Amino acid sequence: MKLALRLAARGHTSPNPMVGAIVVKDDAVVGRGYHPKAGEPHAEVLALREAGADARGSTLYVTLEPCSHFGRTPPCADAIIEAGVARVVAAMVDPNPRVSGGGLDKLRNAGIEVAVGVMEEQARRLNEAFIKFITTGMPFVTLKMAMTMDGKIATHAGDSKWISGEEARRLVHRLRSRADAIVVGAGTALTDDPMLTVRHGRSTWQPARVIVDEQARISPDAQVFRAEGGQAILATTTLAAAEDLRKLEAAGARIVMVEEKDGLVDVSALFRALAGLGMINIILEGGGELNASALQAGVIDKVVMFLAPKIIGGRHAKTPVEGAGAASMAEALRLTDLRVRRCGEDIMITGGVERVPH
Repeated sequence: MKLALRLAARGHTSPNPMVGAIVVKDDAVVGRGYHPKAGEPHAEVLALREAGADARGSTLYVTLEPCSHFGRTPPCADAIIEAGVARVVAAMVDPNPRVSGGGLDKLRNAGIEVAVGVMEEQARRLNEAFIKFITTGMPFVTLKMAMTMDGKIATHAGDSKWISGEEARRLVHRLRSRADAIVVGAGTALTDDPMLTVRHGRSTWQPARVIVDEQARISPDAQVFRAEGGQAILATTTLAAAEDLRKLEAAGARIVMVEEKDGLVDVSALFRALAGLGMINIILEGGGELNASALQAGVIDKVVMFLAPKIIGGRHAKTPVEGAGAASMAEALRLTDLRVRRCGEDIMITGGVERVPH
């Protein structure tokens, strides 16, 4: 199952789940497969294809319950039955209501031994974005921040290059390589002119680059529109001038009109729109105001914070979460399932955002 999970992580499958499969016969691996992207063969089919005749009487390890319905591809459960597999070990039940136990039931009814729940926690973490999307219709959003020890993301003059060290920045690019989209606000785009691309590592995948700009203030000459790979998206509102939108479209931007709320892009509507475009795993690298709006709207699922051993100071220096903020400690958002690691000279802290019932 560990090997299957490692294989699964190779895919860029949105809005499908990442799935890996291993076929074992006589204590030897005879077939391997992973789902590369939506519309292509599923992991089980590829693993069975590699195993060939050895699949008969084998054990299939798979990171997610085999599908039992027709989508872009035929049901994997049928392929498993036809191949003569004797036993299936699944990490978790598919949360998709169209499957949700149906695939496992079909296998059992065909006389195949079934076990489920092996390394389930790891499998759920691997597909946290798919689980969120298939059960709520919303994307899984990670808020990525980098700040100094005194909680600053830039000096009072606006200088922010670089808060974190080189190793942390390389890790950010690895995080980007697994995302469907990177989102920043107009302030970040105007101040930093970022490319928002993956520039380190072996991955050739480029996520979509999303600028949240309710008035379309960004220049058509911005680097985000010149970068290769992926697509550049301007999330804007009816407050933007039609002429500015035409210039940005000519520069290569895809215009996505979003509902306006208090003169700004409605962040809930924004992420719902991105999910509708098949973007289910999103990294928010916004400034303090956009971060605050997203947290207040309850659309953030995970926080990744890089803490640098530096002190900037300054009462006017920006912080990673601005807005009005909590009025009391009881209103403060809490993080759960904390994980802490060294990342060169920096400290990386990851945690889920606690959901408080209303």
